[in-house]
Amino acid sequence: MTTSTSRTTVEKPWVVVGLGFLALALAFSGRGALSLVMPAWQAEFGWSRTFIASLAAACLIVMAVVAPFAGNMVDRRGPRTLLATGLLLVATGMGMVALAHPGATSWLLPVGFCLVAGVGFGFIAQHVVAAAIALLFDRRRGLATGIGTAGSTAGQLLMMPLLALLLQDYGWRSGFVAMAALALLLIPIVLGMLGPQRGHVDSFRDEPAKPQSAVQRVSTLVRNPVFHALFWSYLLCGFTTSGVIETHLMPYAAFCGFPPLPSATAYGVLSALNLVGMIGAGWLADKVHRPRLLAGIYLARAGCFILLSYVAGSYPTLILFAILFGLFDYSSVPVTAGLVADRLGLRVMGLAMGLLSAGHAIGGALGAFAGGKLFDLLGGYEPVWYGSVGLALIAALLVIPLAESRPRGDGKHSQPEPA
Repeated sequence: MTTSTSRTTVEKPWVVVGLGFLALALAFSGRGALSLVMPAWQAEFGWSRTFIASLAAACLIVMAVVAPFAGNMVDRRGPRTLLATGLLLVATGMGMVALAHPGATSWLLPVGFCLVAGVGFGFIAQHVVAAAIALLFDRRRGLATGIGTAGSTAGQLLMMPLLALLLQDYGWRSGFVAMAALALLLIPIVLGMLGPQRGHVDSFRDEPAKPQSAVQRVSTLVRNPVFHALFWSYLLCGFTTSGVIETHLMPYAAFCGFPPLPSATAYGVLSALNLVGMIGAGWLADKVHRPRLLAGIYLARAGCFILLSYVAGSYPTLILFAILFGLFDYSSVPVTAGLVADRLGLRVMGLAMGLLSAGHAIGGALGAFAGGKLFDLLGGYEPVWYGSVGLALIAALLVIPLAESRPRGDGKHSQPEPA
């Protein structure tokens, strides 16, 4: 059975792209809300910045644990169940956070955000959407992946300023209630527009290869040097994006003296350019040497961190950073997904991207914790920014030696390369 006949009539490729975009928009806005409300939580609960940054780190660790399982599930069953379940968990977690108050119910906040919503964030993840899209597109795979995964930043373009306004006028809990309601509203849309899907593995049923267990497929991947280059560079990518920027950019802006709304506006600008960067990188990934493109993204990111250290009280400099970093923030996602599909194979697309995303989340957890800890110890973020410069340079060095290897034909039957 070929790919085209394994899809039901409702599983149109661009429907998956659109729903993936919307689900990621909501999930990533929920994650980014922690950065916006960090000062409010410090004031209300009396928690240190290190402790609140540890909540972000714990959430990312939960996502890291969930990521390979979610990737393997999307290989086997497609994205429908994962996205719907993830939205329900995000809604529940956001509701628990909104109900938390200092004292007896304060535990609802870390449990709701880190554990319940954290599992939901792991289900509604870039690698799940990227893997679901990869098999549905024989051509323009990079562009489609860039558009679908761009929801992770596009939602924040609208949501973060809106959350800042709610924080300013009605208190931080109102924003979490709004996100919970939106997640619940999106569930029936996902269930209604995505029919049961057999997933990637079943779509290769016409091939003679023997079915492999998840353990066998993981074993094949970890023996592959291409996988290691992508994994460790993606871990460093997580440190410099999910870790230090998503968690600490707005607290850094507040530290520089900017109020919540201008800070959120700068973050919105970054998210808008993220949208451009991801779609542009996806388009380029279909046309140019992908390892060099990925290395160039990491090098440009390193330069942006140097600029960030000079923001001080200059709002135009903060906006300039947001514009430049936005172009290279998540633009690594569609390029990495293209390299996985090409060099590791579509059979293991979800699992491989899940393992890479686990590394990305671990790097993000380290970055989130390091940012808060160094701030409390040293009273500033400069060591974090300069450390991120070095890590971005290492990520570029890891991927630049990779060879480009375009799949033959339409790429449907890509196999993992031998170790």
